[in-house]
Amino acid sequence: MNKLAFPALLKYGLFGLPLALVALPVYVYVPQFYADRFGISLSLIGLILLVTRLFDAFIDPAIGRWLDRRCTKDRFRNAIWLGVPLLAFGFTALFLPPAFTQEFPLSWLILALLIVYVGFSLATIAHQSWGAALTQALEQRSRLTATREACGLIGVVLAAALPGLLGIRWLPPVFLILLVLSAWILKLAPKPLASTSGFSGSPDVTQANRNAVMSDLLLPFRNVRFCWLFGIFVVNGIAAAIPATLFLFFVDDQLQLGKYGGLFLMLYFLAGAISMPGWSALARRYGEARVWFAAMLLAILAFIWAYGLTAGDMLPFSLICIMSGFALGADLLLPPALLAGVIANGGHSCEKEGAYFGIWSWATKLNLALAAGISLPLLEYLGYRPHLISHQGAHALAIGYAVLPCALKLVAAAILWKAPLRHI
Repeated sequence: MNKLAFPALLKYGLFGLPLALVALPVYVYVPQFYADRFGISLSLIGLILLVTRLFDAFIDPAIGRWLDRRCTKDRFRNAIWLGVPLLAFGFTALFLPPAFTQEFPLSWLILALLIVYVGFSLATIAHQSWGAALTQALEQRSRLTATREACGLIGVVLAAALPGLLGIRWLPPVFLILLVLSAWILKLAPKPLASTSGFSGSPDVTQANRNAVMSDLLLPFRNVRFCWLFGIFVVNGIAAAIPATLFLFFVDDQLQLGKYGGLFLMLYFLAGAISMPGWSALARRYGEARVWFAAMLLAILAFIWAYGLTAGDMLPFSLICIMSGFALGADLLLPPALLAGVIANGGHSCEKEGAYFGIWSWATKLNLALAAGISLPLLEYLGYRPHLISHQGAHALAIGYAVLPCALKLVAAAILWKAPLRHI
């Protein structure tokens, strides 16, 4: 299926809204929420996020392989329905912890995170694989990805706005409503082709089978273009994940504009949403790789100025949020579209999308895990303490929030410039 009308795209893409709504709070709000409510140190929160993310990340390739070995057109939808109740329970538990959790907040945080992560893995890998299996046409790939990511950005804007407007306790009920509604609409979306190499049943547990399992899991890395794209995606993803993890701390303590945190997030993600049609049009004309490279340079030029900001710099930071938000639209739109092209170029369309997106999801979570597990303990080691402002701590926070991400993004841009991704 190569030609998809907008209603069909919307039925598919709408499910990206609740997935994005759950993703942003987990890596932006959780550190500050549990540090303030339970008094847990940043180092310990960073360690918990790192360990749970790593556990979650390493099951993603297995989920992808399991999807690839199903032989029905409903394999992606069925996996999503497995993930929906886990997402619903875990997210509610994470942000509406019962009173008795005061006795064991660490255990509760770990349990809730693991449940959310497993549900999110099932739903996200299946949803993205579904999209890649629907079309491999260049002019359609960016439209499909843009629709999904635009819906995701709406979810992110809701996640950014709700805590400031109504309080963080409203996130779970709004999420539950949107999750169930979009999952039901997803049933009406076009179905991808059934896998021609699917497998069902109970395989014999033999050495040959174990070798086949490992071969399937590592299959994407035998695609040279995927290896290039994977490396770029990891470096660029860490560059994006570090400021996301440190955002609330930077706004609260460096800018002393904590009450405007939701507004800044809305500006950032709305700019991303507005920019996506433009990035999509540019990608169709000049190619996804070239346009992504330009967007990386724009992100660096816009964001490096955050290093020099001080208390009360509301207007400059707003402009930085808008400009870097424009670049975000390309980061959300172009890598998955490039991946769909890499899958088609490797001859694995309608057969091995799960393997590719399983590793893709693993890389996404590894980026977030490393960002939290490294940046939070490092800032504490360098002298930063939340809400205890000092010159040493402020300098460490500015370096971690602005300079380090820009340096990493420059490395990602250099790799992309050399990568063989311009003609897929």
